[in-house]
Amino acid sequence: MPPGDLVSALGTNAATDALRVTAETITVSMLAILVVGTPAAYWISTRRGALRDALVTLVELPLVLPPAVAGIGLLVAFGRAGLLGGTFDALGVDIAFTKVAVVLAVTFVASPFYLRTAIWAFEVVDPTLPAAARTLGARPGRVFARVMLPLSRGGLGAGAALAFARGLGEFGATIMFAGSLQGVTQTLSLAIYEQLDLDIDVALAVSALLILTSALVLLSVKLMSRWRSGFGSLTPFAATARRPT
Repeated sequence: MPPGDLVSALGTNAATDALRVTAETITVSMLAILVVGTPAAYWISTRRGALRDALVTLVELPLVLPPAVAGIGLLVAFGRAGLLGGTFDALGVDIAFTKVAVVLAVTFVASPFYLRTAIWAFEVVDPTLPAAARTLGARPGRVFARVMLPLSRGGLGAGAALAFARGLGEFGATIMFAGSLQGVTQTLSLAIYEQLDLDIDVALAVSALLILTSALVLLSVKLMSRWRSGFGSLTPFAATARRPT
């Protein structure tokens, strides 16, 4: 397709609706992953032995589950006739086949990419640094915010980028749990699947957009890592020591 036709196809209702739904849902999902996942990853990184292994296994489980299994699991848990569906139904809240379902599906499949990377980022920090902070009287929350987060920001950023890229392309769990309703639950990946039979030009245009976005995300991670390795440091003292006198 000529580039002009690709751009024009992105202006169709199907493409713009899918772009809006994707932007809304992945934004909420990433906020949930970062806000909940960061302290959770730090807590897991401080565990030892069999407990840590069990927790990491639970974190990694969505990585190996078939998407259909993840989708049916979410439906059984949060659907109207599911394990928790009756509770939400009594509150007048319907989750399945809504944008909330898209957010849950994206969060479920994308969060392990952030959590696993974040756990590793916290674990590779020199343990003497947080220990020294605690010795100087810093409370656990202050150690986490002022010591561990700054020292782990490179790994946390890489994990967030991977989770974003994975959530952007989520398909299987979403279509099982949220359906593919244009303007409601149809994300960019679901729009490609539907437009493959309706308008191949739109499917190609959305595919090109996803390829470009994914490539930019991965490239930004590499550039950030290179920039940090060349100009950053684990501690401000090391950065000061490298400056010429």
